[in-house]
Amino acid sequence: MRPKAISRSALTCAALAGALFWALGTLAPAAAQGTGMNFSGLESVRGEPVELRADSLDVDNTTGETLLRGNAVLGQGDMRLAAPVIRIFYDPGASNRILRLEAEGGVTLVTAEEAAEAQEAIYEVVAGTVTMRGDVILTQGPNVLSGDRLTVDLGASRGRMDGNVRTIIQTTP
Repeated sequence: MRPKAISRSALTCAALAGALFWALGTLAPAAAQGTGMNFSGLESVRGEPVELRADSLDVDNTTGETLLRGNAVLGQGDMRLAAPVIRIFYDPGASNRILRLEAEGGVTLVTAEEAAEAQEAIYEVVAGTVTMRGDVILTQGPNVLSGDRLTVDLGASRGRMDGNVRTIIQTTP
């Protein structure tokens, strides 16, 4: 069986709700409208201050790595990333520039437009990619997608869910 590939048409960075959902497989095009997988909320918060909260914080200035443990929350604008463990990798040449975020142990990612849960997540900021693995659930309004792995290319506005993919898409009459 072929995995379902999902992408969305060009939209403004702040809008996800009206995105088109294209599925390769058994979903009819009319039933596929209304869901996008692009985490546009991540792009829209770039440059805003980052707020960090956790039970403990370890900073290694030699490697550019910051480790948050216990009830860790990273917030930026209207985006929140929560997990038991969050690792932040900074650019050694520009200490305030985040290169990558890794979260593990049960991850929740929330933006103004969507919410996602998984066992682990990696956000490659420079590449503009988000990968979530392990019991992934993506909710956008009344629409829900689930699978084993979600990969999103923010720059190309494309997303792909693989492994045991299931969808619930609300349609209008």
